[in-house]
Amino acid sequence: MTHYVRHLDYLMLATALSISAFGLWIMQSATKNYSGNLYGHQLLYVAAGTVGMLVVAAIPPVLMRRVRWPLYAFVLLTTAAVLVAGTSVGGGRRWINLGAFQFQPSEFAKLLLIVGLASVLAARRGITGPARLTLLAIGYIGLPAVLVFKEPDFGTMLVFLAILLGMLFVYGIPWQHFVWMILAVCVLGALIFSILPGMGVQVVQEYQITRLTSFLHPNPSDVKSGGFQLRQSVIAVSHGGLGGTGGTTTVPGQPQLGATQTSLGFLPEAPTDFVFAVVGEERGFVGAAWLICLYALLLWRGLKVITKSRSTFGSLVAAGVVSMLLFQIFINIGMTIGLAPVTGIPLPFMSFGGSHTITNLLAIGVLQAIHVHAQAADEPVYAL
Repeated sequence: MTHYVRHLDYLMLATALSISAFGLWIMQSATKNYSGNLYGHQLLYVAAGTVGMLVVAAIPPVLMRRVRWPLYAFVLLTTAAVLVAGTSVGGGRRWINLGAFQFQPSEFAKLLLIVGLASVLAARRGITGPARLTLLAIGYIGLPAVLVFKEPDFGTMLVFLAILLGMLFVYGIPWQHFVWMILAVCVLGALIFSILPGMGVQVVQEYQITRLTSFLHPNPSDVKSGGFQLRQSVIAVSHGGLGGTGGTTTVPGQPQLGATQTSLGFLPEAPTDFVFAVVGEERGFVGAAWLICLYALLLWRGLKVITKSRSTFGSLVAAGVVSMLLFQIFINIGMTIGLAPVTGIPLPFMSFGGSHTITNLLAIGVLQAIHVHAQAADEPVYAL
């Protein structure tokens, strides 16, 4: 216990909790136009995730390595179960109703796949050739990615891809493999979005294509298009100016609606996909820049774990977590200000959602576990 307490990365811990607290503060305004006590639910999710984070931080990484295949089986079973018995919301079947909690397997799959893939790569180091190892990693991530794509959840599938590329980069595969993977993604994208639809085979729905391409030509007049969402988000961010509007305030005899996009309900999906727009409107450039600085600090501490860990497994896990967080932050903020497609990827520690919030906090716990045991080298390699 003394070793555990002494070797925690308290700066990383404080940063993650600071972003979560900031998210709760923003959530009070973002959920005003929504029925139910969403703020209370998010508070419970953050509390549960924080407890889980501290528990996971005490688990030796060697134990995580030994359960790689049970974790992978759990990912496959739960993501497949969603397709059969999942709850459909907004055209997507991504959740399993557990009564008081809507369990989203694809969110937990992100972290479980990181741990599992890191274990597989570490176990095969020096045994399997680079080409076969790259194919093994693609297959390991590819099967759950296909299941998630069928939900459909294109955003999470992209997160899986970012995790794969980040971990393989840190592992040190030849650069030619990245070129072939990028070319394969381009060909696959052409097949899904152009060639197959031209042949009468519709792989993705029209509304998905509209959401993905809306940032190229936003249509503010069509309330059903992704362009409307993007337009309202850009208006909210620009309305915040330098210091923000300060939210909704009431002066005796004269109500003042500061953050009008949020307060009047013009901003769609304010607590989830577009929570950064709420930050931009209410706290302005200063608040948004402060949040981005906190994210940069958190990612820097994650990069430090990669370099500090003496084990291949630890470095790869840290690489996967950093890749996951970086990609989600970049895409979410980008789609909020019109620089990236509207993919439905939530903003870590800020967007409303139980599975999402708990997964991100557990990911910080895994980073802490790697940090605590950073000087422990890899255990002997076991056959797969």
